[in-house]
Amino acid sequence: MRTKPVRLITALLISGMCLSGVAYGQYGSRGGYSWVDDTHYTEMQKGKDGKDVKMSVDVLTGKAKPYAEKTRAGVKPGVSVTVKDGELYYSDGTTAPLRQITANPGTEVNPRLSPDQKKVAFTRDNDLYVIDLETNLEHRLTTDGTNLIYNGYASWVYFEEILGRGSQYCAFYWSPDSKKIAFLRFDDTEVPLYILMRGDSLHGAPEYTRYPVPGDPNPKVKLGFADLETGKLSWAKFDYQVDQYIAWPTWKPDSKEMMIQVLNRDQNHMQFFMVTPETGDLRKIYDEQRPTWVDFFEDIYALSNGSGFIINSYRNDWHNLYYHNWDGKQLAHLTDVKWRVSGITKVDEAKGIVYFTGRPESTENHLFSVKLDGTGMTQLTEGAGTHRASLSPDGSYLIDSWNSVMVPGRKELRDKNGKLVRLLSETKLEFDPAKNQRSEYVRIPSTDGFMLPAVITYPVNFDATKKYPVVFTIYGGPDAGSVTNSFNGYTPRWFAQNGIITINIDHRASGQFGKKGIDYMWRNLGKWEMVDYGEAVKWLRTKPYVDATKMGITGGSYGGYTTCMALTAGADYWTHGMALYSVTDWGLYDNIYTERFMDTPQQNPEGYKNGTAMRYASQLKGKLFIVHGEMDDNVHMQNSIQLISKLQDLNKEFQFMMYPNGRHGWGGPKAQHVAELQNKFWLKEFFGK
Repeated sequence: MRTKPVRLITALLISGMCLSGVAYGQYGSRGGYSWVDDTHYTEMQKGKDGKDVKMSVDVLTGKAKPYAEKTRAGVKPGVSVTVKDGELYYSDGTTAPLRQITANPGTEVNPRLSPDQKKVAFTRDNDLYVIDLETNLEHRLTTDGTNLIYNGYASWVYFEEILGRGSQYCAFYWSPDSKKIAFLRFDDTEVPLYILMRGDSLHGAPEYTRYPVPGDPNPKVKLGFADLETGKLSWAKFDYQVDQYIAWPTWKPDSKEMMIQVLNRDQNHMQFFMVTPETGDLRKIYDEQRPTWVDFFEDIYALSNGSGFIINSYRNDWHNLYYHNWDGKQLAHLTDVKWRVSGITKVDEAKGIVYFTGRPESTENHLFSVKLDGTGMTQLTEGAGTHRASLSPDGSYLIDSWNSVMVPGRKELRDKNGKLVRLLSETKLEFDPAKNQRSEYVRIPSTDGFMLPAVITYPVNFDATKKYPVVFTIYGGPDAGSVTNSFNGYTPRWFAQNGIITINIDHRASGQFGKKGIDYMWRNLGKWEMVDYGEAVKWLRTKPYVDATKMGITGGSYGGYTTCMALTAGADYWTHGMALYSVTDWGLYDNIYTERFMDTPQQNPEGYKNGTAMRYASQLKGKLFIVHGEMDDNVHMQNSIQLISKLQDLNKEFQFMMYPNGRHGWGGPKAQHVAELQNKFWLKEFFGK
């Protein structure tokens, strides 16, 4: 259920992802803009024959001529290694046939090319290997991989909550000079076993997972280095009996040292260590602590000139950029703003300029530049909305594609100071109330002075003199805001087509209000979501077009938890809910995610007791539909089973649908089935259809 600070979640019911809600689409004119060089860009234009033609456009004059693709002299053709039928195949980037480079009973996963493209590393049966692509010789780098020991392949809880699903369990890292590989070694011996049982086989087919819940032992993790020239392994000199998390390494450009992040079990004390690969010697260069929790730094930027690195830290309660050298000394406080710096777009080391995105108004996104000494910060995009800018190679110009709830789409050419050169294109759409949905961006007051951002979408043929049901489309986790000032489209989605208002709203701990807002959720998941969303219900009830007897809510994973809490703890506000693959008790979810916010059950018994939907099950009086996948290895179905058992003991009415072999979300025919199931639920409960 991993959600990270710099990523706004646009929620979907996506197979394998913990998201649900409303997806905000990006709309813009056709054009296909891309940069040729610093003063020319390409765009698609209609030729005399009506066909699209790629043209090269001069930035200064706007004159266009047909663009001819060029291959730069001396550029090595791109190579790749892919997995096919469990074996590795090499492509030299030409039309030559793929060359098979492995033939082994084991299954190769996560092939990663070396920076010089002469070698490929991968894991097989939980050991790390490398192949020399010129000689096709294979070298085994580790030898102790088992079903409990993983070299360069992540333990499940690290994959889910620290490295992220984009890692595909990969936990090894090439040095810039292609001579060494750093890797994490995981030992799951002490991690408790969880058994999933398939129900579609004659005698049942068990699936075993090492899954630690709050308070359980974690995998033991070591940081190792494989020297490809000597074949020797070395290990960072950490005390591996200390209960801590080790992850997110960053190589120095000269490959002589690696920086590794170490977070304590309580997740409130982060340290950076420099490690010498040959000896494993350590030196601490950075320390950051908070009373609540500190996140791993996933987007560290290491300058190629070796001068240091840039981190995006919450140390002043808002994400800001800090420039440090490799001894840990702060060279510059690059930004000092009371809003979120989203991430680094580009660093022009020669000119000493950092380009980054940020959110001066919490639901917007803009491009900025600042000098490496922390002076001269400039906003390069204009207009309230969500901006995505593409910089020219030397940063002299940018093409800004943006939209907002009210602006379908604009593409603008701007210079390096953000001055508008000219409008490239603009999307014009006519709104037809008989055919289209309409969205509105609002702020809704809650307690403690918070003004919660929300997007309300009204149905086709909306008539303010009539009353409509409302459905909250929710995720709701800590620092997982999903409301953006972006165009939601006029083409009606299912709810709008069927006479239902939807609202997507972010609570105080969504990240929209900085770390102080997020910290409200520390040790009490479930409390402030209900407070803020309940205030939104009160606000909606004042609208003459809202039917307060039909107040729905739906979401998956954390959104499923929010839905279960809304229909129980928030039973005075919500009348209908569809909860998908829900956490119902934080004592049942994985320890890294849960302890980050709740500490352990031993440290915070009241928080765990107050945060379980089972505690409030007796208050259920609305219509609750629970949905879960039989083989969900993330949020186990036992969460729904335990809530169902409690509701049965209380003689409460509810509905339940289980999906055989279903994981954390669905694909294929079951995805269609669950979509239709939801639609039928709302039609029946709201309209009797």
